[in-house]
Amino acid sequence: MINVGIIGSTGYAGENVVWILCNHPEAKIIFVNSHSYTNIPFNKIYGNFNGYFEDECISNSDMEDKLSQIDVLFLGLPSGKSFEIVDKANKMGLRVIDMGADFRLKEQKNYESWYGLKHESSHLLQNSVYGLCELNRENIKTARVLANPGCYPTASILAMAPLLKHMLIDNDSIIIDAKSGVSGAGRSASIGNLFCEVNESIKAYAVATHRHTPEIEQELSKFTEKDVFISFTPHLVPMNRGILATCYAKLTKVISEEELNELYSEFYKEEYFVKVLKDLPETRWVKGSNQCHISVRVDKRTNRVIIVSAIDNLMKGAASQAVQNMNIMFGLKETLGLEFFSMAP
Repeated sequence: MINVGIIGSTGYAGENVVWILCNHPEAKIIFVNSHSYTNIPFNKIYGNFNGYFEDECISNSDMEDKLSQIDVLFLGLPSGKSFEIVDKANKMGLRVIDMGADFRLKEQKNYESWYGLKHESSHLLQNSVYGLCELNRENIKTARVLANPGCYPTASILAMAPLLKHMLIDNDSIIIDAKSGVSGAGRSASIGNLFCEVNESIKAYAVATHRHTPEIEQELSKFTEKDVFISFTPHLVPMNRGILATCYAKLTKVISEEELNELYSEFYKEEYFVKVLKDLPETRWVKGSNQCHISVRVDKRTNRVIIVSAIDNLMKGAASQAVQNMNIMFGLKETLGLEFFSMAP
Protein backbone atom coordinates (compact mmCIF):
# COMPACT_ATOMS: atom_id res chain seq x y z
CA MET A 1 0.00 0.00 0.00
CA ILE A 2 1.32 3.46 -0.96
CA ASN A 3 0.81 6.10 1.75
CA VAL A 4 -0.08 9.46 0.24
CA GLY A 5 -0.15 13.09 1.35
CA ILE A 6 -1.85 15.80 -0.71
CA ILE A 7 -0.99 19.49 -0.34
CA GLY A 8 -3.41 21.92 -1.94
CA SER A 9 -6.11 19.29 -1.83
CA THR A 10 -9.08 21.62 -2.16
CA GLY A 11 -8.14 23.13 -5.50
CA TYR A 12 -9.78 21.46 -8.48
CA ALA A 13 -6.73 19.37 -9.39
CA GLY A 14 -6.17 18.38 -5.76
CA GLU A 15 -9.81 17.39 -5.30
CA ASN A 16 -9.61 15.21 -8.41
CA VAL A 17 -6.53 13.46 -6.98
CA VAL A 18 -8.46 12.75 -3.76
CA TRP A 19 -11.39 11.39 -5.80
CA ILE A 20 -9.16 9.05 -7.82
CA LEU A 21 -7.16 7.81 -4.83
CA CYS A 22 -10.30 7.08 -2.83
CA ASN A 23 -10.95 4.42 -5.48
CA HIS A 24 -7.33 3.29 -5.94
CA PRO A 25 -6.71 -0.24 -4.60
CA GLU A 26 -3.04 0.36 -3.74
CA ALA A 27 -3.14 3.88 -2.26
CA LYS A 28 -4.09 5.19 1.18
CA ILE A 29 -4.54 8.90 1.85
CA ILE A 30 -2.75 9.74 5.11
CA PHE A 31 -3.54 13.45 5.06
CA VAL A 32 -5.03 16.24 2.98
CA ASN A 33 -3.79 19.79 3.46
CA SER A 34 -5.42 23.10 2.62
CA HIS A 35 -4.36 26.65 3.42
CA SER A 36 -7.89 28.02 2.98
CA TYR A 37 -9.91 25.28 4.66
CA THR A 38 -7.82 24.21 7.66
CA ASN A 39 -9.69 21.97 10.15
CA ILE A 40 -12.73 21.70 7.88
CA PRO A 41 -13.85 18.18 6.84
CA PHE A 42 -13.23 17.52 3.16
CA ASN A 43 -16.86 16.52 2.58
CA LYS A 44 -17.99 19.95 3.82
CA ILE A 45 -16.02 21.53 0.98
CA TYR A 46 -16.98 18.98 -1.65
CA GLY A 47 -20.30 17.35 -0.84
CA ASN A 48 -19.74 14.47 -3.25
CA PHE A 49 -17.43 12.95 -0.61
CA ASN A 50 -20.16 12.55 2.02
CA GLY A 51 -19.86 9.07 3.48
CA TYR A 52 -16.68 8.35 1.51
CA PHE A 53 -13.93 10.71 2.61
CA GLU A 54 -14.55 12.99 5.59
CA ASP A 55 -11.03 13.68 6.91
CA GLU A 56 -10.31 17.23 8.02
CA CYS A 57 -7.88 19.35 6.03
CA ILE A 58 -4.81 19.86 8.19
CA SER A 59 -2.63 22.93 8.56
CA ASN A 60 0.85 23.38 7.12
CA SER A 61 2.50 22.78 10.52
CA ASP A 62 0.50 19.60 11.15
CA MET A 63 1.24 18.45 7.61
CA GLU A 64 4.99 18.70 8.14
CA ASP A 65 4.68 16.48 11.20
CA LYS A 66 3.02 13.80 9.05
CA LEU A 67 5.55 13.73 6.22
CA SER A 68 7.39 10.84 7.87
CA GLN A 69 4.23 8.72 7.50
CA ILE A 70 3.96 8.89 3.71
CA ASP A 71 5.71 7.51 0.63
CA VAL A 72 4.66 10.10 -1.94
CA LEU A 73 3.58 13.72 -1.75
CA PHE A 74 1.23 15.33 -4.29
CA LEU A 75 1.28 19.11 -4.56
CA GLY A 76 -1.35 21.34 -6.15
CA LEU A 77 0.00 24.79 -5.35
CA PRO A 78 0.31 28.11 -7.23
CA SER A 79 3.56 28.91 -9.00
CA GLY A 80 6.41 29.71 -6.63
CA LYS A 81 4.82 28.00 -3.62
CA SER A 82 6.35 24.51 -3.93
CA PHE A 83 10.07 25.16 -3.40
CA GLU A 84 10.42 24.85 0.36
CA ILE A 85 8.23 21.78 0.85
CA VAL A 86 9.65 19.94 -2.18
CA ASP A 87 13.17 20.57 -0.90
CA LYS A 88 12.24 19.23 2.53
CA ALA A 89 10.40 16.19 1.16
CA ASN A 90 13.29 15.40 -1.16
CA LYS A 91 15.79 15.48 1.72
CA MET A 92 13.51 13.09 3.63
CA GLY A 93 13.63 10.62 0.74
CA LEU A 94 9.98 11.07 -0.23
CA ARG A 95 8.87 10.93 -3.82
CA VAL A 96 7.19 14.13 -4.95
CA ILE A 97 4.63 14.70 -7.71
CA ASP A 98 4.25 18.44 -8.27
CA MET A 99 1.18 19.36 -10.32
CA GLY A 100 2.32 22.98 -10.44
CA ALA A 101 4.83 24.60 -12.76
CA ASP A 102 7.85 25.03 -10.49
CA PHE A 103 9.89 22.09 -11.81
CA ARG A 104 8.71 21.76 -15.40
CA LEU A 105 11.26 24.05 -17.05
CA LYS A 106 14.84 22.80 -16.95
CA GLU A 107 16.41 26.23 -17.37
CA GLN A 108 16.19 28.47 -14.31
CA LYS A 109 16.33 31.61 -16.46
CA ASN A 110 13.36 30.44 -18.52
CA TYR A 111 11.29 29.89 -15.41
CA GLU A 112 12.20 33.26 -13.96
CA SER A 113 11.56 35.02 -17.27
CA TRP A 114 8.18 33.48 -18.01
CA TYR A 115 6.85 33.29 -14.45
CA GLY A 116 8.40 36.46 -13.05
CA LEU A 117 9.56 34.61 -9.93
CA LYS A 118 12.92 33.67 -8.48
CA HIS A 119 13.47 29.91 -8.58
CA GLU A 120 14.46 29.00 -5.03
CA SER A 121 15.19 25.29 -5.64
CA SER A 122 17.23 25.45 -8.82
CA HIS A 123 19.52 22.70 -7.47
CA LEU A 124 16.66 20.24 -8.00
CA LEU A 125 15.89 21.21 -11.59
CA GLN A 126 18.35 19.01 -13.45
CA ASN A 127 17.28 15.89 -11.58
CA SER A 128 13.55 16.59 -11.78
CA VAL A 129 11.68 14.52 -14.36
CA TYR A 130 9.01 15.80 -16.74
CA GLY A 131 6.09 13.43 -16.26
CA LEU A 132 4.41 13.08 -19.64
CA CYS A 133 3.85 9.37 -19.16
CA GLU A 134 3.61 8.15 -22.74
CA LEU A 135 6.81 9.90 -23.81
CA ASN A 136 9.06 9.75 -20.74
CA ARG A 137 8.14 6.51 -19.01
CA GLU A 138 11.65 5.16 -18.34
CA ASN A 139 12.81 8.33 -16.58
CA ILE A 140 9.59 8.51 -14.58
CA LYS A 141 10.25 5.09 -13.05
CA THR A 142 13.19 6.38 -11.01
CA ALA A 143 12.02 9.98 -10.47
CA ARG A 144 12.30 11.49 -7.00
CA VAL A 145 10.93 14.91 -7.99
CA LEU A 146 8.38 14.67 -10.76
CA ALA A 147 6.99 17.68 -12.63
CA ASN A 148 3.48 16.80 -13.73
CA PRO A 149 2.85 18.41 -17.13
CA GLY A 150 0.54 21.34 -17.71
CA CYS A 151 -2.85 20.76 -19.30
CA TYR A 152 -2.27 22.64 -22.57
CA PRO A 153 1.20 21.06 -22.97
CA THR A 154 -0.16 17.53 -22.47
CA ALA A 155 -2.71 17.90 -25.27
CA SER A 156 -0.29 19.75 -27.56
CA ILE A 157 2.83 17.60 -27.08
CA LEU A 158 0.95 14.33 -27.57
CA ALA A 159 -0.54 15.80 -30.73
CA MET A 160 2.76 16.94 -32.28
CA ALA A 161 5.38 14.42 -31.07
CA PRO A 162 4.92 11.80 -33.83
CA LEU A 163 5.35 14.39 -36.59
CA LEU A 164 8.58 15.74 -35.12
CA LYS A 165 9.89 12.27 -34.31
CA HIS A 166 9.55 11.31 -37.98
CA MET A 167 10.79 14.71 -39.27
CA LEU A 168 7.63 15.32 -41.28
CA ILE A 169 7.08 19.01 -40.54
CA ASP A 170 8.86 22.35 -40.65
CA ASN A 171 9.82 22.94 -37.01
CA ASP A 172 9.21 26.69 -37.32
CA SER A 173 5.70 26.36 -38.71
CA ILE A 174 3.85 25.03 -35.66
CA ILE A 175 0.72 26.89 -34.59
CA ILE A 176 -1.33 25.67 -31.64
CA ASP A 177 -4.83 27.04 -31.12
CA ALA A 178 -6.20 25.62 -27.85
CA LYS A 179 -9.41 26.08 -25.91
CA SER A 180 -10.02 25.31 -22.24
CA GLY A 181 -12.89 25.12 -19.81
CA VAL A 182 -13.03 27.62 -16.96
CA SER A 183 -11.73 25.17 -14.33
CA GLY A 184 -8.31 25.61 -15.92
CA ALA A 185 -8.11 28.98 -14.18
CA GLY A 186 -8.41 27.32 -10.77
CA ARG A 187 -10.90 27.65 -7.92
CA SER A 188 -9.89 31.05 -6.52
CA ALA A 189 -12.47 33.80 -6.83
CA SER A 190 -11.89 36.05 -9.84
CA ILE A 191 -14.13 38.48 -11.69
CA GLY A 192 -12.92 37.08 -15.01
CA ASN A 193 -14.21 33.62 -14.05
CA LEU A 194 -17.68 34.65 -12.89
CA PHE A 195 -20.60 33.01 -14.69
CA CYS A 196 -21.80 36.28 -16.22
CA GLU A 197 -18.28 37.04 -17.44
CA VAL A 198 -17.69 33.75 -19.27
CA ASN A 199 -21.15 32.49 -20.24
CA GLU A 200 -22.19 33.03 -23.88
CA SER A 201 -18.68 34.19 -24.76
CA ILE A 202 -15.28 32.97 -25.90
CA LYS A 203 -12.03 34.85 -25.65
CA ALA A 204 -8.34 34.51 -26.36
CA TYR A 205 -5.96 35.36 -23.53
CA ALA A 206 -2.22 35.62 -22.84
CA VAL A 207 -1.64 35.85 -26.60
CA ALA A 208 2.08 35.25 -27.34
CA THR A 209 2.82 35.32 -23.60
CA HIS A 210 1.23 32.20 -22.10
CA ARG A 211 3.49 30.43 -19.58
CA HIS A 212 2.90 27.01 -21.12
CA THR A 213 4.68 28.10 -24.31
CA PRO A 214 8.26 27.34 -23.15
CA GLU A 215 7.11 24.04 -21.66
CA ILE A 216 5.69 22.88 -24.99
CA GLU A 217 8.77 24.09 -26.84
CA GLN A 218 11.15 22.42 -24.39
CA GLU A 219 9.51 19.02 -24.70
CA LEU A 220 8.93 19.10 -28.47
CA SER A 221 12.56 20.10 -29.00
CA LYS A 222 13.62 16.74 -27.56
CA PHE A 223 12.40 15.09 -30.75
CA THR A 224 14.57 17.18 -33.07
CA GLU A 225 18.13 18.38 -33.51
CA LYS A 226 16.89 21.96 -33.76
CA ASP A 227 15.01 23.92 -31.11
CA VAL A 228 11.29 24.19 -31.74
CA PHE A 229 9.50 27.54 -31.49
CA ILE A 230 5.72 27.69 -31.64
CA SER A 231 2.88 30.17 -31.89
CA PHE A 232 0.50 29.29 -29.06
CA THR A 233 -2.84 30.95 -28.38
CA PRO A 234 -5.14 29.73 -25.59
CA HIS A 235 -8.86 30.51 -25.38
CA LEU A 236 -11.41 30.37 -22.60
CA VAL A 237 -14.73 28.72 -23.44
CA PRO A 238 -17.87 28.57 -21.26
CA MET A 239 -17.69 24.97 -20.06
CA ASN A 240 -16.46 23.50 -16.79
CA ARG A 241 -13.67 21.25 -18.02
CA GLY A 242 -11.88 20.02 -21.10
CA ILE A 243 -9.22 21.11 -23.59
CA LEU A 244 -9.32 20.98 -27.36
CA ALA A 245 -6.01 21.75 -29.06
CA THR A 246 -5.98 22.26 -32.81
CA CYS A 247 -2.38 22.13 -34.03
CA TYR A 248 -1.13 23.17 -37.47
CA ALA A 249 2.21 22.65 -39.22
CA LYS A 250 3.69 22.71 -42.73
CA LEU A 251 4.53 19.26 -44.08
CA THR A 252 8.02 18.77 -45.49
CA LYS A 253 6.91 15.99 -47.84
CA VAL A 254 3.78 14.83 -49.57
CA ILE A 255 2.07 12.28 -47.34
CA SER A 256 -1.51 11.10 -47.30
CA GLU A 257 -3.94 11.31 -44.43
CA GLU A 258 -4.15 7.51 -44.40
CA GLU A 259 -0.37 7.22 -44.02
CA LEU A 260 -0.36 9.71 -41.16
CA ASN A 261 -3.16 7.85 -39.42
CA GLU A 262 -1.11 4.66 -39.67
CA LEU A 263 1.96 6.48 -38.34
CA TYR A 264 0.04 7.84 -35.33
CA SER A 265 -1.62 4.50 -34.66
CA GLU A 266 1.79 2.81 -34.67
CA PHE A 267 3.34 5.50 -32.47
CA TYR A 268 0.66 5.10 -29.80
CA LYS A 269 -0.26 1.45 -30.32
CA GLU A 270 0.90 0.41 -26.82
CA GLU A 271 -0.71 3.36 -25.07
CA TYR A 272 -3.93 2.57 -23.24
CA PHE A 273 -4.84 6.22 -22.68
CA VAL A 274 -4.16 7.65 -26.16
CA LYS A 275 -6.75 6.88 -28.81
CA VAL A 276 -6.08 7.75 -32.45
CA LEU A 277 -9.47 8.29 -34.05
CA LYS A 278 -10.82 8.77 -37.54
CA ASP A 279 -13.59 10.99 -36.15
CA LEU A 280 -12.67 14.43 -34.87
CA PRO A 281 -12.26 14.52 -31.06
CA GLU A 282 -14.74 16.24 -28.76
CA THR A 283 -14.11 17.21 -25.16
CA ARG A 284 -17.31 15.50 -23.98
CA TRP A 285 -15.91 12.08 -24.93
CA VAL A 286 -12.86 12.48 -22.66
CA LYS A 287 -14.46 14.45 -19.80
CA GLY A 288 -13.72 12.86 -16.43
CA SER A 289 -11.21 10.40 -17.87
CA ASN A 290 -7.47 9.99 -18.36
CA GLN A 291 -7.96 9.62 -22.10
CA CYS A 292 -6.43 11.70 -24.88
CA HIS A 293 -8.23 11.53 -28.23
CA ILE A 294 -6.26 12.50 -31.33
CA SER A 295 -7.27 12.87 -34.97
CA VAL A 296 -5.20 13.75 -38.04
CA ARG A 297 -6.18 15.72 -41.14
CA VAL A 298 -4.17 16.82 -44.18
CA ASP A 299 -5.00 19.97 -46.11
CA LYS A 300 -3.67 19.03 -49.57
CA ARG A 301 -4.27 22.51 -50.91
CA THR A 302 -1.82 24.13 -48.48
CA ASN A 303 0.26 21.02 -47.68
CA ARG A 304 -0.48 21.51 -43.99
CA VAL A 305 -1.25 18.90 -41.39
CA ILE A 306 -3.89 19.57 -38.74
CA ILE A 307 -3.90 17.55 -35.52
CA VAL A 308 -6.85 17.81 -33.13
CA SER A 309 -6.30 16.64 -29.56
CA ALA A 310 -8.82 16.48 -26.69
CA ILE A 311 -8.25 15.86 -22.98
CA ASP A 312 -9.89 16.69 -19.67
CA ASN A 313 -7.74 19.52 -18.30
CA LEU A 314 -8.27 18.40 -14.69
CA MET A 315 -7.63 14.71 -15.37
CA LYS A 316 -5.12 13.84 -18.12
CA GLY A 317 -4.11 17.50 -17.86
CA ALA A 318 -3.51 17.26 -14.10
CA ALA A 319 -4.84 14.76 -11.54
CA SER A 320 -5.23 11.45 -13.35
CA GLN A 321 -1.90 11.88 -15.13
CA ALA A 322 -0.36 12.54 -11.70
CA VAL A 323 -1.78 9.22 -10.48
CA GLN A 324 -0.60 7.53 -13.69
CA ASN A 325 2.86 8.86 -12.82
CA MET A 326 2.54 7.51 -9.28
CA ASN A 327 1.72 4.07 -10.66
CA ILE A 328 4.81 4.13 -12.88
CA MET A 329 7.07 5.41 -10.08
CA PHE A 330 6.01 2.63 -7.71
CA GLY A 331 6.07 -0.19 -10.25
CA LEU A 332 2.30 -0.70 -10.31
CA LYS A 333 0.16 -1.49 -13.33
CA GLU A 334 0.07 1.86 -15.09
CA THR A 335 -3.69 1.89 -15.54
CA LEU A 336 -4.49 0.96 -11.93
CA GLY A 337 -7.29 3.09 -10.53
CA LEU A 338 -7.68 4.85 -13.89
CA GLU A 339 -9.57 2.35 -16.03
CA PHE A 340 -12.66 4.46 -16.43
CA PHE A 341 -13.91 6.40 -19.40
CA SER A 342 -16.15 9.42 -19.85
CA MET A 343 -19.78 9.28 -18.78
CA ALA A 344 -22.30 10.69 -21.25
CA PRO A 345 -24.24 12.87 -21.54
